[in-house]
Parts: sequence; C-alpha cells; structure tokens
Amino acid sequence: MSEAMARELMAQRFRSFLPVVVDLETGGFNAQGDAILEIAAVTLTMDPDGNLLPDATYAYHVTPFAGANVEQSALDFTGIRLDDPLRQQVAVSEAEALGEIFRPVRKAIKSHGCTRAVLVGHNAAFDHGFLNAAVARCGIKRNPFHPFSSFDTASLAGLVYGQTVLARACRAAGIEFDNSAAHSARYDTERTAELFCAMVNRYKDLGGWDLAQREQGLEEA
Repeated sequence: MSEAMARELMAQRFRSFLPVVVDLETGGFNAQGDAILEIAAVTLTMDPDGNLLPDATYAYHVTPFAGANVEQSALDFTGIRLDDPLRQQVAVSEAEALGEIFRPVRKAIKSHGCTRAVLVGHNAAFDHGFLNAAVARCGIKRNPFHPFSSFDTASLAGLVYGQTVLARACRAAGIEFDNSAAHSARYDTERTAELFCAMVNRYKDLGGWDLAQREQGLEEA
C-alpha cells in the first residue's frame, strides 16, 4: 500500500475524522474556573500496512489565565511547581498554546484527507471539557476538533484489557509505563497515543476492521 493509499485509508477509518490524542494537567476539576497548567497533543498517522502510529508531539506549559483558580491538591497530585524558574521561562498563554497545537493539527487533517480532528483522551470528557472552555475563553473561531465527539481510551481499555487506569492498561498492552513520569501532559499523552494505536491495530489484526469493510461492501453490492 502506498503512502497516498494509507492517507486515504486513514480518512475512511474514522468517518473522515483524524484522531488526535490530547492530555491536559489542570488546577482542578472545574473547566470554567480552574487553570490549564499543561497541554499536550499527539497527532497520529497510518503506515502502508494500515497500522495506526503516533506521529508528532506538541507540548506546552501554560500560564494560568487571569483570575483562574489553582487548587493546592492539584499541584500536589501533578507535581507542577508554578514558581519553578524554568517553567516560568517557557510557559505560554492559553491562546498561544492552543494556537501552536491547532496549527499542526489542521495541517495533519488536510494531509490525511480528513475533515476534522476528533479528540482521543484517557477519560476524554475531562480533557474535552477543559479544551472547549479554553477555546471559548480565548475566542478561537476555528477549532479543528469536533465539539462533542471523542474517543475515550479508558472505556476502550476496559473493553480490550479489563483495565481502566492508564498505567495498568499500558502494561496490559505491553507498553512500558513509568509512574514517576506520570501526570506530565507530554508523558501521559504519548503513552495514551501508544495505547490507542495498540488497541486499534489489535482490532485490525483480529479482522475487525477488514470484516467491517467486507460486510459494508456486501451490503452495498
């Protein structure tokens, strides 16, 4: 299969959606009032054999928006230090972080012949809620992500591996997971991307996707 055919297959695989894995570390659970502290996204691609693969990672430390709430318990959980000089040197605003992520996501959508990105996340509703709130707060008009559809790897891993915790699901899939590195948006996003690809590819290898394609062809014949 050529690269062009692989791109075409990607567009067909998820109903013209391009899956993009997203993880956010936040200052709490309230998407409207709590700060986004880190955001990362991993775009996915497909090889000539039809296997889904992680492509590129984009990750940013984020400066809390004006008036944002940050719970100490959230900082304790993630290990993020807002007063870390290195963090302060590289942290960007929500608007800048979203712009830097949305730009390559739009390019990936176009290059794969897709129409829109669909968020993939571990407990995706949480990340999707914060992402949508930030988009609205920043007045972004061209959000490449579908506003409410998403793929939740916690649910998928519960089905495939009987595990819903990211670390346990990764290990069940044969993916190394370092607990000491967890709760970094970059690390969690990259492991979630590997997990999602592993589950999609396993389903393909078992004949699921090919079977669905064949059944659709029979129905249309």
